[in-house]
Amino acid sequence: MTMGQRFADQVASFMGSWKFIIIQTVLVALWMIFNIIAFLGHWDPYPFILLNLLFSTQAAYAAPIIMMSQNRSAERDRVQAFADYETNAKAESEIEDLQMSLSRIENEKLDKILALLERAPR
Repeated sequence: MTMGQRFADQVASFMGSWKFIIIQTVLVALWMIFNIIAFLGHWDPYPFILLNLLFSTQAAYAAPIIMMSQNRSAERDRVQAFADYETNAKAESEIEDLQMSLSRIENEKLDKILALLERAPR
C-alpha cells in the first residue's frame, strides 16, 4: 500500500469509531459552552458560524478520503470474491470426480454381486 492509501484507511477507521464521535461531541460542547459563557469575548457567537465552517471543511476533506478507503475495501472484496469463486469451482469439479469414482466403484461391486448370485446354486 502507498502512504496515501494507508493514511486513507487510518482516517476512515478513526472517523468511523466511537472514539471519534465522543471526542468530537466533547469538543463541540466545549466550543458552544465557552462561547455562550465567555468572560473575555465571544470568538464565535451564536449561531456558531465559525464552528459550521470547521464542520464543512472537515466534511469536505473527510468524505473523499473515506471514499478512497471504501474503494480500496471494495477492490479487496472483489479480489476475495473471485478467489472464493475459483476455490468453489475447483471444489465442485473435485466433488463431481469423486461422485463419478464412487458411482463406478458401486457399479463394479453390483456387477460382482450379480455375478456371484448367478453362480450360486439354486
